[in-house]
Amino acid sequence: MTLLDKAVTDLSVTPNLLQADILRHLTFTVGKDAPHASVHDWRLALSHAIRDRIVEPWFASTRRTWAEDRKRVYYLSMEFLIGRILEDATINLGLYDAAAEAMAAVGVDLRAVIDDEPDAALGNGGLGRLAACFMESMATLGCPAYGYGIRYEHGLFRQHFDHGRQIETPENWLAQAHPWEFARPESAYTVGFKGHVESRDGREIWYPQETVTAEAFDTPIIGWQGKWANTLRLWGAKGTTNFDLERFNRGDYTAAAEPETLARTLSRVLYPDDTTYQGKELRLKQEFFLTSAALQDILRRYLSSHSDLRALPKHVAIQMNDTHPAIAGPELIRLLVDDHGLAFDEALTIARACLGYTNHTLLPEALERWATYTFGNVLPRHMQIVERIDSWHRRAYPNRPHYVGIVKHQEVRMGELAFIMSHKVNGVSALHTDLVKQTLFPELNRLHPGRIINLTNGVTPRRWLRMANKPLAGLITDSIGAGWEADLDRLRGLEPHVEDAGFRERFAAAKRTNKVALSNWIGREMGVRVSPDAVFDVQIKRIHEYKRQLLNILETIAHWHRLRSSPAAGWIPRVKIFGGKAAPGYAVAKEIIRLINDVAEVVNNDPVTGDLLKIVYPPNYNVSMAERVIPAADLSEQISTAGKEASGTGNMKFMMNGAPTIGTLDGANVEILQEVGAENFFLFGLTAEEVARRREDPDHARKAIEASQPLMDVLQMIAEGRFSPDEPERYHQLVHRVWHHDYFLVASDFEAYHVAQAEVDKAYADPARWWRMAALNTARSGFFSSDRTIRSYMDEIWQVTSAL
Repeated sequence: MTLLDKAVTDLSVTPNLLQADILRHLTFTVGKDAPHASVHDWRLALSHAIRDRIVEPWFASTRRTWAEDRKRVYYLSMEFLIGRILEDATINLGLYDAAAEAMAAVGVDLRAVIDDEPDAALGNGGLGRLAACFMESMATLGCPAYGYGIRYEHGLFRQHFDHGRQIETPENWLAQAHPWEFARPESAYTVGFKGHVESRDGREIWYPQETVTAEAFDTPIIGWQGKWANTLRLWGAKGTTNFDLERFNRGDYTAAAEPETLARTLSRVLYPDDTTYQGKELRLKQEFFLTSAALQDILRRYLSSHSDLRALPKHVAIQMNDTHPAIAGPELIRLLVDDHGLAFDEALTIARACLGYTNHTLLPEALERWATYTFGNVLPRHMQIVERIDSWHRRAYPNRPHYVGIVKHQEVRMGELAFIMSHKVNGVSALHTDLVKQTLFPELNRLHPGRIINLTNGVTPRRWLRMANKPLAGLITDSIGAGWEADLDRLRGLEPHVEDAGFRERFAAAKRTNKVALSNWIGREMGVRVSPDAVFDVQIKRIHEYKRQLLNILETIAHWHRLRSSPAAGWIPRVKIFGGKAAPGYAVAKEIIRLINDVAEVVNNDPVTGDLLKIVYPPNYNVSMAERVIPAADLSEQISTAGKEASGTGNMKFMMNGAPTIGTLDGANVEILQEVGAENFFLFGLTAEEVARRREDPDHARKAIEASQPLMDVLQMIAEGRFSPDEPERYHQLVHRVWHHDYFLVASDFEAYHVAQAEVDKAYADPARWWRMAALNTARSGFFSSDRTIRSYMDEIWQVTSAL
């Protein structure tokens, strides 16, 4: 029996044994006795008892990786939106029922304990949630891996609404003990900024002006059934000089703590507002802080058991999750050349063989470009290296057009840098990958044929179906047997059951259980009464113009207008559910949020329409809210402008949970449509090619509005202040934008969206048709498991084999 086998065997535990461990931790770890323990105390005690069961397979996985000298994957990401850990860990270890019984024995409700855990505020949206799914799938598949991120003290921000406006306040998830992490003070690295570079004896020596210390905090990520565990290593920033005693003794207390304060700024907030120069500089520093600390750690680990850095690509695969860690190429070259004495060309070859780049966006503003002044000021040595990489590439590919390159127009283009420094570049859906080749990097694609590949995203079914939707998960197991969680293609076995009326009734009952739970939560949290018999129509995602929450709310107003004209016409009741945050500096997105909330205030209090239409926008959308909302959703809103959404992962979660999609041919919607069939998908809107052609007409918005009386009426109502009577002109700029600057083609797609929503009502009015559609969405969602995605990464990019 191997160490790993023994560790897995030892995970078996009875409720009584788990209860004893919980009580032991309550006393000796938390320092409380049972009669005086709060829910928070019980959560810490249970978390430590569960963590104990993770440590053995975690250690065993690490030992085996070392013993067999296995290649490791290092996943660099500015976001890891892991959400709550306790429930996910208990389910993956097979201890959920034991935990429920153990807690019940001491008079505590497990659900209350789970809900007490704060979300780890380490991400914003799809990018971070994808990274979390990938970490869980790598552990499930036995792919030896580290995730590297930043331990943000305050995350993105906590969102609340004041008279409909988004207000941002700091997240406080680390204000209480975080039982899942292990501090690793021995794994600390110095990261430098600014300063100057001197040439000496044929070498370039960087003398940073500022330095910080990156301290490691490790969280074990356990895979399905506890067979393997990997590490998420997050970096916290500390000052290299923590405290100036001399200044303190002179009474200058603020200055005495200044080095520590400035350092901690790096790991305080995810995505600082970069509308100022200081914000831009901080963001670049964060990206370099994460990347430099990770690469120093990777080289230290490699050199502890190997001496030849030329063999690094055989043992190390580094994946850059979007352009945020694109500085990895120059930094790895710097470490190999400046610290380890390799020649530049040799270091460049090694770095390119290790690095892969995942592109997640076609939006120009999201493909980071740094002013050469900023980049050179913050990272002077790296500016030299970037220019040298660019020169090398230009010489190596003399056919490169003059307008292509990394440094152009006084900017450092991080997308081009990531492309040139990677041996593989992948898109995240079929359509997105085609557009990356055709519109984003067409010249580089011609110079490097075959470098761009497609690996469509996926989500973990353990969290997003087995954990989040227990009623449906139970029905699936009853219908096709256990084990589908690790082989999601088995959901196809549900298809014969879909034709059975009894199965469809059970499927509908599972959905209604979730809808009742969500209705009750909305009532408690928002004071809005919604009926679980209505269509739960959901759009939850980051607020951005291309995702077109504006299209959704405009059509909602049009629907409300129709309801008011004939409220007794036999309408299908709707609950429109929105969720998501806007970046602090994104004024238009924040204006859309306020409009949604203003419309909700009017509609929800309209005695004419009553329960026929309700609009709810719970604040502070996060993973835990998604776990409530997605299982209860009837309709998945995926309505981005075609050609703008790289993939989406929310669309996959909704599909997996039995919610048909209303959507455009954008991102992974294309593959969802292929998998589920056109009859089970509400398709509308212009294609990416049609979008491009439509934009060529400068009058496209006006023509579309004048051709749609419902849209004309909606814009008129908004302009007149129907939803902002205290400030009638509040949305004049927004209305003007739709009329004259409609880049995301809200007006052009409005009528088609309006028709598709009417088709939703028609389908929902036929229960046999609707529940067949819903069940087939679940049955055909197997392709969208992140296990499938990770297997492709392992084979096509990382060249890593499973240890299981």
